[in-house]
Amino acid sequence: MTLQTPGHVLRVDLTERSVESVPVPEEWRRRYVGGKGLGARYLYEELDAGTDPLGPDNVLMFFQGPVSGLLPGQSRYAAVTKSPLTGGFLDSYAGGTFPGVLAGALSEHVGLSITGVADEPVRLVVAEDDATVEPAETWGEDTVTTAEAFPEAAVACVGPAGENQVAYATIASDAGDHHAGRGGAGAVMGAKRLKAVVVHGDQPEGLDAIREEYEDRYRNADTGQWLRSSGTVETVDFANAVGALSTRGWQATEFDGADDVGIDAVHDSARDREYEGTDPRGFRVDTDEGETVPRGATAMSLGAGLGIDEFDAVVALGEVCNRLGVDLISAGSSVAWAIRAHEEGVLDRSLDFGDPEGARTLLREIATRETGLGDALADGVDAAGRRYGGEDLVPTVKAMELPAYDPRGAESMALAYATSDRGACHRRARPVEREVFDGRWSPERAARAVVDEQNQRSVLWCLVVDDFVGDVFEDLGAAWLDAVGLDTEGDLETVGERVWTLTRLFNVRDGVSRADDELPSPLREPPDGPGEGIDPERFDAMLDAYYELRGWGPDGRPTRETVERLDLADAVGSDLSTLTTRP
Repeated sequence: MTLQTPGHVLRVDLTERSVESVPVPEEWRRRYVGGKGLGARYLYEELDAGTDPLGPDNVLMFFQGPVSGLLPGQSRYAAVTKSPLTGGFLDSYAGGTFPGVLAGALSEHVGLSITGVADEPVRLVVAEDDATVEPAETWGEDTVTTAEAFPEAAVACVGPAGENQVAYATIASDAGDHHAGRGGAGAVMGAKRLKAVVVHGDQPEGLDAIREEYEDRYRNADTGQWLRSSGTVETVDFANAVGALSTRGWQATEFDGADDVGIDAVHDSARDREYEGTDPRGFRVDTDEGETVPRGATAMSLGAGLGIDEFDAVVALGEVCNRLGVDLISAGSSVAWAIRAHEEGVLDRSLDFGDPEGARTLLREIATRETGLGDALADGVDAAGRRYGGEDLVPTVKAMELPAYDPRGAESMALAYATSDRGACHRRARPVEREVFDGRWSPERAARAVVDEQNQRSVLWCLVVDDFVGDVFEDLGAAWLDAVGLDTEGDLETVGERVWTLTRLFNVRDGVSRADDELPSPLREPPDGPGEGIDPERFDAMLDAYYELRGWGPDGRPTRETVERLDLADAVGSDLSTLTTRP
């Protein structure tokens, strides 16, 4: 076959049930590449400030990159939209087989852009660079049952949580094994009454020589060897060893039961691996709910975070989240908040750490919104705090619950969480993996580490590279773009910086300011056991250094000079209210 670099977007209007293929502006392809970058550019162009994330005008994009389906490692796609949890920019990623099949089915398109609201539950069937809107008979079913209804296709769908517009509902693919998880893209999909995207196609082919080269690099790299040995579950052992594992609702940074839910427990229970060959990835484990693939976040958020040290119970809770289609990080924090609120006398419902059955019951209430507490927590910890009290029991940034790496074990993570463009996220930058071995960093060093990682991750997500394989892309994918003749008009790190600044402009336009790049109050207090609280003055010094490196003003808004340097003036246009001038 002839390798084609996708140059169109397939636009779907669910209200009108219309499908249209439109070209991507060539300048946008050069400046934003694909994935996160193009998604951010379209979102900024097409949404007004104040757009309701769950309304018909919000856009839900399934975007890929110029070489999607051909890159080594797992194929991935970017779900890009406005978040119902944070009210800001959202890009969330999922791997598995669905993205590769989508790339093959949409060989001429970088992805799908979906607007409007269907008048009844529907599914979108994609094949041969086209799509049709059909009734969805699986509305009300969980993510696994929905996928099993289409055995000959690749399926991305929502479960009950998405249907009920839980603010951190996921889009599940590969029968619930993979999720575009954080920030609530599944709620946007559910609000549009779109149950599933069902894709028929073949994986694309091409670029064999460069793919084999990078597969060899990855196979021999530390990251590749680590994943083949342990998968991401070993992160619970690492975080616990360095005193950065949030435990029992952020009350401690070490968990006595870490060994019981960590990598040794997985090795003892797993029956096989998610993938064989050079890229085996996760471990498959059987539960009463069905087979599941526990990730590191499962053991951290549903194990240590809830004080549960029974491995079978933890993975079963993970499978409950997978089937309901709910982000298990936010879900775990929501349950932890409820337990803390009970302990503090805020709630009169009896809930306890170490109780998997109580957690399972509350998770189902959240996904279905069938109780007052479940309904409140379905909108996030901040929303529940406003309704009941107890606002400062569990930390959030921009209303997104923190992942389980506790910054009190490495304070640079507090800066990474605070400045993440989608709310608290450990994938944008994870300096904890270095700082814990170096001792406390200076504010300037922490800021530089976070900025560099954010820029690099940002450009790799424009290509939509597998997160872990991206560690061997020392050139940030330049060789791959050269292979398909895509000229990005300069070094790729600038592309990453440009996209990061554009997502900041999007958030600033909706009211985000320095006050939102916060140090959550629970992190200012010392945990039980080793560690100490983070000094707000040191945090402010890190944030000042971060803004300086970014070319943003002390208020957290990009300067006009930065916008012009990064060729973003055409995006901002006459909307200069989002900019600032350095004093």
